[in-house]
Amino acid sequence: MGSATKAERIRRPKGAMARLLQRRMAVFGLVLIAIVVAGAVLAPWIAPFSPDEQHFDGLTIEGAPLPPDARFIMGTDLLGRDLFSRVLYGARTSLVIGIVANGVALLIGTLVGITAGYFRGWLGAVLMRFTDLMMAFPALLLAICLAAIFQPSLWIVAMVIALVNWVQTARVIYTETTSLATRDFIAAERTLGAGTGRILFRHILPHLVPTIIVWGTLGISTTVLLEATLSFLGVGVQPPTPSWGNIIFENQTYFQSAPWLVFIPGAVIILLALAFNLVGDALRDVLDPTQRGRG
Repeated sequence: MGSATKAERIRRPKGAMARLLQRRMAVFGLVLIAIVVAGAVLAPWIAPFSPDEQHFDGLTIEGAPLPPDARFIMGTDLLGRDLFSRVLYGARTSLVIGIVANGVALLIGTLVGITAGYFRGWLGAVLMRFTDLMMAFPALLLAICLAAIFQPSLWIVAMVIALVNWVQTARVIYTETTSLATRDFIAAERTLGAGTGRILFRHILPHLVPTIIVWGTLGISTTVLLEATLSFLGVGVQPPTPSWGNIIFENQTYFQSAPWLVFIPGAVIILLALAFNLVGDALRDVLDPTQRGRG
């Protein structure tokens, strides 16, 4: 009896978090995300200087920024500001925009997709044709146009990114909802007199949660990259608010003489996007029942 219980315990499926932590690349991604988040949250205590504080002794006689040294571990920018402090505070900007914009995009995409997939008919056709129309526009070009129309600020940039990033989520949610709506258990619920709200929120939406989680994780890397691109082009977060994109924009003229001013924030952007992609890919494999037992 004891051996049977032990064997059953061994065969019992592990939880999603346990399976996620068994994947080395996922753990690597989680560690990177934790470091960036900790740096952003603790920036007022970790940063040695204010992000806008100028150090006129931090410039060489020729006017070029100082390279990394004991005082300025990442060097100074063209205005004598500590790059390490600006990168830490820039992480706050990028993470806030990434999380807020991605959350709003997920909400819009889920509402559009689940509505079109469940009701179908003329309502579904109109919603999905509008989604197709939005997908026809280049996301970056549309974001630039919207950002140029409105006065760029942190929250405006977040909303602009959300308005151009919801379409992929809507298409995926629509496909899965259409499939779920034709299942036997949904037909049985209708036969038993279940209302639309109960079917949507008690039976369809729970089946969509793994997809929403995966797309939410992967989408943060997209929003962070798009925010950095908009800020680099001058239509994103405006100085003096530090953002990884506008840090690169402000210091691009020193690319050859002081390459660390471009490489360091660029490397942080790449690492954070890579981290969310690694975690998102692992979550997709862990939460997808067809992938269990592989790898």
